[in-house]
Amino acid sequence: MAKAKGKKEPDQVAPVEDTRLSGKEYAKELARLHVELVKLQLWAQESGAKICIVFEGRDGAGKGGAIKAITERVSPRVFRVIALPAPTEREKSQMYVQRYLPHLPAAGEIVIFDRSWYNRAGVERVMGFCSEEQVESFLRVTPLVERGIVQSGIILLKYWLEVSEDEQTRRLKGRIHDGRKVWKLSPMDLKSYSRWYDYSRARDDMFKATDTQFAPWLVVDSNDKRRARLNIIADLLSRIPYEEVDRPKVELPKRQKRGGYRDPDYPFRYIPQKY
Repeated sequence: MAKAKGKKEPDQVAPVEDTRLSGKEYAKELARLHVELVKLQLWAQESGAKICIVFEGRDGAGKGGAIKAITERVSPRVFRVIALPAPTEREKSQMYVQRYLPHLPAAGEIVIFDRSWYNRAGVERVMGFCSEEQVESFLRVTPLVERGIVQSGIILLKYWLEVSEDEQTRRLKGRIHDGRKVWKLSPMDLKSYSRWYDYSRARDDMFKATDTQFAPWLVVDSNDKRRARLNIIADLLSRIPYEEVDRPKVELPKRQKRGGYRDPDYPFRYIPQKY
C-alpha cells in the first residue's frame, strides 16, 4: 500500500537543524573582529578615548570566555581586565562604589570589569552579604553614579549574559570533571546554583532600576558560546565611534654587522624538549 504523501511514519522524527558555528567559521570571523579590535585600540590611544565595559550574568553564563575572546590579540596595557576579589575589612567600611572608581579608564584605556559594582545587586543580595536597605540604596544611587561616569566622557557599555537553566547545569557539571576548570567551581558557585529564581528576581529589580537611556543594559543570549562572543564583539564595535588610524609603513631595519662577535661556548641550561 502506498504511503500518504507528506506523512511520516509514527517513529519518524524530524531532523533538528544544527545552527552551531563550526570551529573554522568561528575562527575566521573572530580573526576579522580581532583586526577591528586592534583598530579600536589604536584609535583609543590616538584619540584619548575612555571606554568601560561591564560584564555581568549568572555563573557559567560565559563572561570569562567572552572577555578572553576580546582581549587575546590586543595590548593588556590598553585593554585592562578588572576582576576584584572579596572586599577587605577596610573596603567594607567605604562607600560601596568607592573601590571600583580607581579602576575606571583614563585617556587611551579600555577597562573591562569581570563582574563589577553590580555584585551588590546580584551575588551579595542573593547570598545575604548585605541588607535589603543597602540593596535599595545601591539601586537608587547607581544611576546617578553612572550618569556622572558618562558625563565625564567615559563610554560605558553594560552587558548581561543570559543563559538558560539547562545550559548552566550542563556547563557547571562539565567543570566538575575537567581539571582545567575545577578552579571555576567554588563553594559559592554551588550555593548560588540552587537559587536560580532568587537571582532572577534580583536581576529583574536591577534592570528595572538601572536600565537607563544613558547606560542601558545590553542583553546577550549566551547559550551558544561562539555566537555570543562574536555578537558581543560586533556589538561593542558598533557602539564606539572608532576610526582607523593612519600608520606609517613598517619595514624591518638591517641588522648590524657582527663586528668581531663570537658565539659563546657557555653551557646554557636548556629545558628538556618533551614535545
